[in-house]
Amino acid sequence: MRAAFYKKQGAAREVLVVADLPDLQPRAGEVRVRVAASGINPSDIKTRIGFGGKAMPFGRIVPHQDGAGVIDAVGPGVAYTRIGERVWIYMAQWGRAFGTAAEYVVVPSAQAVRLADNVSLEIGASLGVPAMTAHRGLFADGDLRGKRVLVQGGAGAVGNAAILLAKWAGAWVAATVSREVQAEVARAAGADLVLNRHEEDVPHAIRSATGGHGVDRIVDVDISANIEVAILCLARDGIVSAYSTETPEAKLTIPFFPALLGGFSFRFVYVYTMPEAAMRRATEEISACAASGAYVPQIAKTYALDAVADAHEFQESGKAVGKILVRL
Repeated sequence: MRAAFYKKQGAAREVLVVADLPDLQPRAGEVRVRVAASGINPSDIKTRIGFGGKAMPFGRIVPHQDGAGVIDAVGPGVAYTRIGERVWIYMAQWGRAFGTAAEYVVVPSAQAVRLADNVSLEIGASLGVPAMTAHRGLFADGDLRGKRVLVQGGAGAVGNAAILLAKWAGAWVAATVSREVQAEVARAAGADLVLNRHEEDVPHAIRSATGGHGVDRIVDVDISANIEVAILCLARDGIVSAYSTETPEAKLTIPFFPALLGGFSFRFVYVYTMPEAAMRRATEEISACAASGAYVPQIAKTYALDAVADAHEFQESGKAVGKILVRL
């Protein structure tokens, strides 16, 4: 099978190789998927460059956690009827050497989730880490119908997913962006209010738009930088769900008394260690949202497998608006 892989950490163009590898075979409880599209996440880049001093977990890594395709083989203990099923894949390379940047990938059966016939494989490959991170940040603390949500970073893959899922669930959604092209993406996803964080007073705009109430939930891409804005935007008993920050050295200083008096809570979301029950709920509800037609993510660009280094460089550049895919 054709696959992209690396044997040492470093710059994309220096370490990524595209070549033939032996076909994978599913073991007990696993399925093999003929991959149609592979999705790139920031965590894939971080693993490749050794972000935060993290060493290579395997001698050779086929990257990428997310993807979509068709099951073509099953291991012992998996129903034969799954063969031919269209699926979306999540966390393919977590704790394993083989991700979705290959013509075939083998994953535990539960990590190949049925994809409705009306949902494209490109959308399927855009789910995974962004949608599951957004789902955990939004729904871990209860239903969203009638709630007010602020998505900090509304044009990134997770932010885009958060807007789509929150609107599907019946929430009012505000989103922050830093460029007009990002604002267009946030509006297209359904955001009720889009704010340029460089040009507008975000807390004032949020209070004005909510009649002074503030927001019940915040999904935040850089909590270390945004903590003061969060405190000023939250409604009574509001919750911040943070899934990222700019650097591994970043520190979070929470203004204690405002948080105490407001009854605020802080949740930290790391998709790879979500409780199993939360993963099951996320896959079910993300699939339902996609099947309803409400999940139409922004796809920034699609690359051929031979151009995987270009795809990684685009992800690293910070210029991508939406999800980057590799076509197999």
